[in-house]
Amino acid sequence: MGDRSKAARQAPIGHRSLTLAEARKESMGGLAKGLEVLVAFGRDAPELTLSEIAEMTGLPPATARRCLLTLQDLGYVGQNKRLFFLTPKVLELSAAFLEALDIERIVLPHLTALANETGDAAAFTVLQGRDIVYLARASARMLMRLEAHVGSRFPAFCTANGRVLLAGRSDAQIDAYLEGPLPALTELTVTDPARLKAEILAVRAQGYAVVEDELAYGVVSLSVPLVDATGKVVAALNSSGHSKRIDKAHMVAERLDIVRRHADAISAELKHVPQISRMLTDEP
Repeated sequence: MGDRSKAARQAPIGHRSLTLAEARKESMGGLAKGLEVLVAFGRDAPELTLSEIAEMTGLPPATARRCLLTLQDLGYVGQNKRLFFLTPKVLELSAAFLEALDIERIVLPHLTALANETGDAAAFTVLQGRDIVYLARASARMLMRLEAHVGSRFPAFCTANGRVLLAGRSDAQIDAYLEGPLPALTELTVTDPARLKAEILAVRAQGYAVVEDELAYGVVSLSVPLVDATGKVVAALNSSGHSKRIDKAHMVAERLDIVRRHADAISAELKHVPQISRMLTDEP
């Protein structure tokens, strides 16, 4: 009975793959709204009132309240008077993804070795929407100006990892991305769409990106792509440090070969597990 139930869960609906239109018909609006409520919380908003959640998600207050009560019943949300907050149970969702991805076996040994070789930080990221998301990180020292961790998100356009990941997308997808907001995070952040397009295309041609003081002052990062068995860019690997210790030119001269060596090793492992590559990209 257990095996049959498992097979039923794994089998495609109707024993065939759904088209995009069919999948949208099958989607659950209530689940989508509940997830919108979950992701409204963050470092800048660890506690929120009902009205704040409704405003941030665009949901009617009554709908937001039902979502919160459901999430509270399931143990994902707690409450202190008028304020709601996430509970540690939320980590079960990310833990399930990371365990399925087998990050510790495939990626972390290479990140740790890269961090130790450079004496700085190394990270494995993917593109999700307009941001890069950290899925794994290792550090030989603290990066004082900007500390990231698993789950951290940063705008893709002003990061080395982000430009590598955008370079792996089509020209039309790059153009669509550049039509969105491009806020200046420092005085050195490149925000002109035409200049950014040229930068991203240059990254595609040379196979790496290096960015200094654009995401935050003091942060310099070198990134290269990670590819699957088809050659598609599915993730990015970077080495980052403090720009007072190493600038862009020295980063490329001293670390590019090292980062590429570890990227080649990770890509080689990803090619043996195609399902992981599918999990890493937000493309349909």
